[in-house]
Parts: sequence; C-alpha cells; structure tokens
Amino acid sequence: MTARTAAPVPTLGVGMVGYSFMGAVHSQAWRTAGRFFDLPMAPEMVALCGRDATAVAAAASRFGWAGHETDWKALLTRDDIHLVDVCTPGDTHAEIAIAALEAGKHVMCEKPLANSVAEAVEMVQAAEAAQARGVRSMVAFNYRRIPAVALARKLVVEGRIGTVRHVRAQYLQDWIVDPEFPLVWRLQKDKAGSGALGDVGAHVIDLAQHVTGLSISSVSGLTTTFITERPLPAQGPTTGLTASAAEGAPTTGTVTVDDAALFITRFEGGAVGSFEATRFATGRKNTIRLEVNGSEGSLVFDFEFMNELQFHDRNEDPDTAGFRRIIVTEPSHPYVGAWWPPGHGLGYEHTFTHEVVDLVTAIGRGQDPTPSFADGLQVQTVLAAVERSAAEGTWQDVVVPS
Repeated sequence: MTARTAAPVPTLGVGMVGYSFMGAVHSQAWRTAGRFFDLPMAPEMVALCGRDATAVAAAASRFGWAGHETDWKALLTRDDIHLVDVCTPGDTHAEIAIAALEAGKHVMCEKPLANSVAEAVEMVQAAEAAQARGVRSMVAFNYRRIPAVALARKLVVEGRIGTVRHVRAQYLQDWIVDPEFPLVWRLQKDKAGSGALGDVGAHVIDLAQHVTGLSISSVSGLTTTFITERPLPAQGPTTGLTASAAEGAPTTGTVTVDDAALFITRFEGGAVGSFEATRFATGRKNTIRLEVNGSEGSLVFDFEFMNELQFHDRNEDPDTAGFRRIIVTEPSHPYVGAWWPPGHGLGYEHTFTHEVVDLVTAIGRGQDPTPSFADGLQVQTVLAAVERSAAEGTWQDVVVPS
C-alpha cells in the first residue's frame, strides 16, 4: 500500500515595507506561523522594502527575506507577491495600503490605521472596493491575540461577568522621560499623527472595545506635552531629520505631539470607562492593564503577567469568593495548543504570529479577517474625539463617518 501524502497548499507571497522595530517582529511572525500552525496557505517571505539599499539588504538577510526592494511601488508589480505588510510610520499608511489594495494585493497595516479620520475613511473605502474582488485587509492590533485576552473576550461573550459596567485601561511607558532623548518621528505630528494617544492609546481603546464587545460613544479628555523641545537626531534614513553642523543651525526641534493622554468615556449600553496613555510613567516599560467590571463578575489583564488572567465570579461562595488567578497555558486556551506544554509561557512575539495565523487562515478560507479597516477607522474616530475634547474642554461624541 502506498502511503498517502498531504496535498500541497497554495503559497502566499508576502512583501513587507519597513524593517525597524515592527518590521523585525512581523518578520518573526511570517517565519514562524506556518511552522507551528496548520494553515490553508503557505506564507513565503518574498521581499523586504526600505529606502536605504544597504540597510534593507542587510535586514532582509538577517530576518529571512528572499529579496529586497527600495521602492514600495515595486512590490505592487510583482506577480510573486500576493500580500503587502505595511510597517511604516503612520504618514505613509494610507498611500501604500490603498495602492496595494487597488493592485489586488491583500494588506496588513500596522496601527493606528492612519494619521487622520479622513485618511482612514479613504482606506476603508479602498478596502470595501477590494473586498468585492476577494482582496482582504486587516489592521494589526496584535494584543487581541494574547491568549489571556482572547480568553477574556470568550468569558464576556459567554456572559460570565454579566452586564459590563466599568472599564479601566492603561498603557504606560517611560522611554522618552529623558529630555535629551532625540526628536524621532514618533514625536512629530506630521509623521505619527499623535503621540502617546495614538501610539499606545489606540491599543487599549481597541482592547477595551474588543473584550467588552462595546463601542465607545463619547469621550472627555486631556492631553499634555511635558517636554516641548528635543535635540535633533543624527542624520539617518529612518529619522527624517538631520542635525546640521553649520554654524548657527538649530540643534533642537519642537515636539508636536502629546506626551500623555487621559480620558473618560461612555460606552454604548451605559458602561463607563477611564483610559490613560503615557510615555512618561517612569519605571513602566510596557505596562498594559485592562479591568472590566460587570454585574456578575470582573476580569483583569496585566501585560507584565501576560500568561495570566484574573477572574472574579460574584456568584461563588462568599466565604471563598475573590479574584482567581488563571494561568492561560492550557491546550484548550486560545492559540496555546500549537505551542508548548502547560505552564510554559508565551511572549510578546507570539501575538504577531497569532495575528499572521488568523490573517492567512481568513484569506485561505475566503473570509474577511478582523480587526478590519473599518474597525481601525472606529478607533481612529475615538482618537480624534479625544483630541477635540482636549482642545475644546468639552465632551465629544464618537461618530464614525459612513
């Protein structure tokens, strides 16, 4: 009897734009996804794109890409590339993503989706037009793919905490506390769109809405910039700025984004929330915390303990009731079965692998992945409402453009 072999799966050629921090972790995800998960398509890392020929060639070799390009438009003309992964600063998201979709390429785009609501609307329109041709798109909110967060969402859907009443969300970092830290692109509004609000606040906005299943309907917020002038960085292809050696040339530049944002919210259905996003929380490197209180129980997630979920069921015996620590490493937990034995924790990089797995699975099955560009637009609309509220000192409704 001849042994049966599995039928080969079609390939999915990937081209990625950007090779710094996000490019590195996305590369790790593309390398890993098909090795641990059974996918309906086999990702192939075809080409990495960046402006500096020497640097992008080195990055392509280091990260495992077969080739490289120095113009992202070249990716769109290649028949061996079926998906474009956008890992660039926010000011280029709309142009690259829209052009890729129009060229018939699937798109994964880093968050926040765009630098403005208007750009995000254009991206959604392009995505909807492409969807009719079977071309898929997804915005990359990777923290949704933490197993503990996915379990939290499952418990809410199952009604385990009842009606949601309170949401508390924080994203705390400290990487720009030093006033001598240079004026990188993330501190320039024309490139980043906003500061801590969009860079890290977008994540907890998406997490809160995803876990609860509720949309934010109105906001009241404030933003502040603690350090308004910073040294210009040395010349480099990724900074977009140069420090001139000419006599009398400026050596500092103006910070044009927020350093911190705080806002309270109303959710559809009556729940209320409080949010904090800052890059000035000294000692906090990447603290993400989400607490959801419901009529029948509560959930708490803390990224510093990312393999755990705290759960309280108010219907338990009052003599022993309290928050229970769930170690989310069982094969039955979301995503975990493909990895290690129980008790062996996952890390930050796994969230991107899970993101790729869900995207490739949706494309292979002819389904629309989530979060969609429309989901990204909804978050963008919340960000814009917070900025308006901070500027005007009033509550602002969150009205997603149709």
